[in-house]
Amino acid sequence: MSNNEKLTPTRTGFIKVEDGTRQVYWEYFGDGEKEVVIFLNGLAMLTKSWYRTVPFLHPDYDILLYDYFGQGSSSQEDEPYFIHRFADYLIEVMDEASVDKIHPIGVSYGGFIAADLGRLHQDRLHTLTLSGILLTREALFQMYQDISLRFYHSNDEVFDIYTQYLYEKTFGENISRKIYGEAMERGRFKFYDRYKDKKYCLVRLTEAQNPFFENIDNDPNAYRQVMTPTLILTGEQDRAIPPWQQAQMVDILPNSRQVMLPECGHMTYMERPDVFWPTLRKFFAAKSIDFE
Repeated sequence: MSNNEKLTPTRTGFIKVEDGTRQVYWEYFGDGEKEVVIFLNGLAMLTKSWYRTVPFLHPDYDILLYDYFGQGSSSQEDEPYFIHRFADYLIEVMDEASVDKIHPIGVSYGGFIAADLGRLHQDRLHTLTLSGILLTREALFQMYQDISLRFYHSNDEVFDIYTQYLYEKTFGENISRKIYGEAMERGRFKFYDRYKDKKYCLVRLTEAQNPFFENIDNDPNAYRQVMTPTLILTGEQDRAIPPWQQAQMVDILPNSRQVMLPECGHMTYMERPDVFWPTLRKFFAAKSIDFE
């Protein structure tokens, strides 16, 4: 797709959830004749955040996008959100869009929704791709979450400082060196401006991780029954979810394989597209972790 060509979805829509009191927005790219890939939003993303990414797989694959509560065009009430429900809502979106099975790609926060798709709905999955998450209770992650919540509850000036810290922690050295300065500041300000008046959405999305990990505490084998072929793509320089934490998922998910992406931080699909997307294409074609 050229820089001058505007990407527009083939279909868009809303589904009503929670007894019709809330709505979930979705977009579809394609004619319904190809296998479908779903890009699962990170914490502060929305469907349009993926528009530069869609051409890495489309038109060879149809693409499905949707916003969780607190994002984009979906409902944004200040009330508890739940990751397992975000997974359930996607199944309703799939039914609305007449999609039988998908290849979910879950990077960062989106990986938690992808993991629960595997736990709750593996019959609707071709494959499962996870990047930048963990499926074990780690004190370091809890500390990171707790300090994030303190920033979200703070005033705008403090929140502005947090966004600088967040961007510093997100990327690996190579891409940080390229974008540090004006380019990084533009991205950081978009994040700040999008949420400065509705930081409660970030609070609710972050707090949704608590019942996610409580479920793991209550049932340590919750994800050991996921037989969907699962690819774990890990940035070697990931400081948000260190590689050693992600490596533990290989021992939890019985049909999984980890691939390390060199010179790469947390945002694997952005930082090493030269490795990320070709690897995924091989994985999708094989529908098996045994691919070359």
